[in-house]
Amino acid sequence: MSYGSDSPFGGPPRPREPQRPSSPSGKKISPLTLTIFAVVIIVAVFVFLSNFYADILWFNQLGFSQVYWTERVSKLVIFVIALAFMSIPMWFSMRSAYKHRPVYAPNAGQPDTMSRYQAQLEPIRRFLMVGIPLVVGIFAAVAVAGQWKTVLLFFNQVPFGSNDPQFNMDLGFFIFSLPFIALINGFLISVVLLSGVAGLLTHYLYGGIRVEERGGITIGKAARVHAAVVAAVFLVLQAVNFWIGQYETLTDQSGRVAGALYKDVHAVIPAKMILAIIAVLIAIVFVIAAVNGRWRLPLIGTAMLVVTMIVVSGVYPFLVQQYKVVPSQRELERSYIDRNIEMTRLAYGLDDVETTDYDAKISTEKNALAEETSTTANIRLLDPNLVSTAFAQLQQFRGYYTFPKNLNVDRYKVDGKVEDTVIAAREVNVDQNDTWVNQHINYTHGYGLVAAYGNRVAAGGRPDFMLGGIPTSGDLITDKDYEPRIYFGENSPEYSVVGGPDEGWTDQELDRPGTGGENQDTRYTFTGEGGPNIGNMFNRLVYALKFASTDLLLSQQVNEESQILYDRDPRDRVSKVAPYLTLDSSAYPAIVDGRVQWIVDGYTTSNDFPYAQQKQLDSAVADSLTNAQDLSLSGRVNYLRNSVKATVDAYDGSVKLYAWDTEDPILKSWQKVFPTAMQPLEDMSADLIEHVRYPEDMFKVQREVLTTYHVDNPDAFYESNDAWAVPDDPTSSTAGVKQPPYFMSLKMPTQDQASFSLTSTFIPAAASNGQQRNVLFGFLSASADAGSTAGVKSENYGKLRLLELPRDTAVPGPGQAQQNFDTNTRVTQELNLLRQGASEVKNGNLLSLPVGGGILYVQPVYVQSSGQTSYPTLRKVLVSFGDQVGFADTLAEALDEVFGGNSGAVTGENEGVSPDKDAPESEKAPTQSDAQKLSTALSDANKAITKGQDALSKSDFAAYGEAQKQLQDALNRAMEADSSINGTDVDGEVKLDDNAASESAEPSQPAEGSNG
Repeated sequence: MSYGSDSPFGGPPRPREPQRPSSPSGKKISPLTLTIFAVVIIVAVFVFLSNFYADILWFNQLGFSQVYWTERVSKLVIFVIALAFMSIPMWFSMRSAYKHRPVYAPNAGQPDTMSRYQAQLEPIRRFLMVGIPLVVGIFAAVAVAGQWKTVLLFFNQVPFGSNDPQFNMDLGFFIFSLPFIALINGFLISVVLLSGVAGLLTHYLYGGIRVEERGGITIGKAARVHAAVVAAVFLVLQAVNFWIGQYETLTDQSGRVAGALYKDVHAVIPAKMILAIIAVLIAIVFVIAAVNGRWRLPLIGTAMLVVTMIVVSGVYPFLVQQYKVVPSQRELERSYIDRNIEMTRLAYGLDDVETTDYDAKISTEKNALAEETSTTANIRLLDPNLVSTAFAQLQQFRGYYTFPKNLNVDRYKVDGKVEDTVIAAREVNVDQNDTWVNQHINYTHGYGLVAAYGNRVAAGGRPDFMLGGIPTSGDLITDKDYEPRIYFGENSPEYSVVGGPDEGWTDQELDRPGTGGENQDTRYTFTGEGGPNIGNMFNRLVYALKFASTDLLLSQQVNEESQILYDRDPRDRVSKVAPYLTLDSSAYPAIVDGRVQWIVDGYTTSNDFPYAQQKQLDSAVADSLTNAQDLSLSGRVNYLRNSVKATVDAYDGSVKLYAWDTEDPILKSWQKVFPTAMQPLEDMSADLIEHVRYPEDMFKVQREVLTTYHVDNPDAFYESNDAWAVPDDPTSSTAGVKQPPYFMSLKMPTQDQASFSLTSTFIPAAASNGQQRNVLFGFLSASADAGSTAGVKSENYGKLRLLELPRDTAVPGPGQAQQNFDTNTRVTQELNLLRQGASEVKNGNLLSLPVGGGILYVQPVYVQSSGQTSYPTLRKVLVSFGDQVGFADTLAEALDEVFGGNSGAVTGENEGVSPDKDAPESEKAPTQSDAQKLSTALSDANKAITKGQDALSKSDFAAYGEAQKQLQDALNRAMEADSSINGTDVDGEVKLDDNAASESAEPSQPAEGSNG
């Protein structure tokens, strides 16, 4: 008989392992089967690795290989370390338990059953002792590797230079160190628990822990020592957990406000310190017990720790809160609320808001706007969220082009004057059901930007284009080398194959509509460096696998110079090269140094800023123009900085990252991690600086924070009697969605001159009964103009200005202003006339402007006739100041109606329009006489309705019949003029009976999208 070496008696004999057949049938596996199996494995590995290789090619081509390798190597190193720290202790725990198993277990419990278990496990024991720790370690390591950002920030942290108000520690400790310590400590606790459980199970399987027949449990010495060591280490780690818990109270969100309040400072924090000390002392007692074998004291100590935890960290804080704080909460919490206000405003960049009391008046007088020329001349009448179809009808030219639903607002200098501009990219629109060649070879790119003046329209209410056409022409092109082609955009195909040899190659890509006699589309070959080369068969195979396309592998139109363009959305490209940033939901195009560039705002965020209130980003940035799938921001944060401005070249897809907020410690830390990824602010050209805007998503979060944190007095904050709300969008057909902020050029009352700004308004928050007053309490603007000097950011950029109106104000809010429009008798009558003939009235964006000592509301009114080729045209302008409403064909006339016949305002529309003289006849603007005919006809119809009402009131049916004839004639003339303007046919005449005529005189329902 042979014996093992683990005891003097050698231990139980090892069972002989039976020989296993090479296959279930006992026959040897054939070489063909082995070959097939090997090929399958090789193909699977190749497919798996091809994505990594494709990523390497993509990052190398963009010049961001350092980002790729730093992230991957960091994850790999963290994975290996975590795997070792989880697997080795677990293996050692199981191995130690097995090594110190009893040689002969007494006949207690069910020894025969245990023996059978041991016999069954023995053949695979070594495999299980290695395999179980390895599998558990892999899962744990994957989870920890996903926290690579936390690890890298800890090792590359930069101090904030400011301390927290409670522990007087640098804020960087809470942002960088505390999350890392919590991560490591939590991981080590998992290691100890899993290793301990694995070891104790091994003790049980091999008799170190036995369940007696009478219900008792016998634990061997080795198992007791093992358990004592595990308990001691666990208690030490738990002590660390208690210790860092006192710092985590500063980011706690469960109180009235965020941070450590009176209860936390005077009960919770001391309790955490006491528990940490007790846990360490009990851990020492467990170590002593493991040596001397006396277990009574550590067991008593453990019970005391549990009781202490319940009393000190649960009961005592509850009693302090209930009987100390609640009766005098305002006084006791005052200093902590003050901390919360200060730190929250600092965390969201609101510590330097310029707040001004604005005693807005509601009465009007002549020439009230004479001194407001810089604002009134720039009032934007073109709604970027309504005129997309107008851009499409007038500037799309071919079905393979498209414009986004919501256009962008920017500013450009034209003839020495800065003009607010509605701008959009004319992108390619690929039919997903088309052939592979058309989708990926022919239709590869869009063509040019299209821009229109924001403060005026052309004849017939159509956009007045300052840039458009194919080839592109207009006032915005000052560079002869302007490159209009858009290969990278928000609507680009999934991938395109482009490029070809310099000689002997026939252009394949459809470029733009031709202008020759046969009007054939011109073709083009991409000449830049926009994507990885797929000229060799290996790279083609890699990308054929990536996109699951045999056409890509077999197509004869792929040549040795071909490149593949993919990941073409600007935000996607920036996200891949800067995975440490949170990106704004909106990327916007601009002409920069002769090229179309997409500009993307990048944020650094944290959820660990002391005493700062958290915000749910997706709900804070959602409004009537966005939905969940459009949002890039999500999750909860309590620190936000617009740290990076990124550009993506629309032609070659090149990405540049500029360090914008050079004082942000989080950005500085990432610059240490990726030293070559970002360019300094000094490298930004003057042309690029001119088109940098204040980021919309950040502004939305800031205005959401200011609904509460505009109050800086702790007592008033505690009473919460001055809470605000962002008003709902009164022009939206969806109830309960916020009004979006609007870009416009204006001069705030505290400014010396106008600046391009992002604006929003505030109304009082809803009362406890759900009722809400729609009066104006605040007006917020952010200076969005970054300047015009290369490498220099304007000091005025990002300046937040808040106008606070008196709380007893009668100034209407946006909803009430819309209500005033919708219930005005003259307005509803004329809008009813505009709706005749299946035409649809659409309310444009409701702009709020602090001018004339009060608040002016301006809303363009668009009319769209029926038909697939119709588009909204500006027909009227609504204006209100206080309760006075103006409604006219032009902004100037509407303002005069409100301000006593003469507002004194200079408006942008006074500068006239510029019809496209060279445009095709079908695309030319309607003549001014058509617009005049429509206006005259509507005016005559309104007069006829009034005459008919007067005749009915006097029972003069003859006069009533005459008025109906006049109304019929006016409506027919209006229909003819409208059809001429919009290029649609009139199907017959409008017929009115007596009932219809009388109903037309009644106030109409509010226009679509209003909250009337």
